[in-house]
Amino acid sequence: MNVPENLMYTSDHEWILLEGNRAKIGITDYAQDALGDVVFVDVPTLGENVTSGQTVTEVESTKSVSDIYAPLAGTIIEINQELDESPELLNADPYGDGWIFVLEIEDESTLPDFMTAQQYRELIEG
Repeated sequence: MNVPENLMYTSDHEWILLEGNRAKIGITDYAQDALGDVVFVDVPTLGENVTSGQTVTEVESTKSVSDIYAPLAGTIIEINQELDESPELLNADPYGDGWIFVLEIEDESTLPDFMTAQQYRELIEG
């Protein structure tokens, strides 16, 4: 499984790329592999204020429907419109073109303790 070192991870199999007060979020290689072929992504609502742990969207695959959660509180300031037409980007490039949304973080001083790449590898191999 591909687990990039520059990202942080949640136990819900989401990755987070922090860039100042912005967090780009997607699902991990492990998650997309477990889902199988992604056929639909319910893209989140632009401008929505979300709380940490809140369901933000759903991903539908040939195997199941899975919720995607906000790992942080904030406002959704970008969404990946490409997923409307090409949901398979989640399978093909989960850490690149398959990102799902970007949050403007509400309070950077309250960031949770996310997993490092090593900790996430231990979780999925465990």
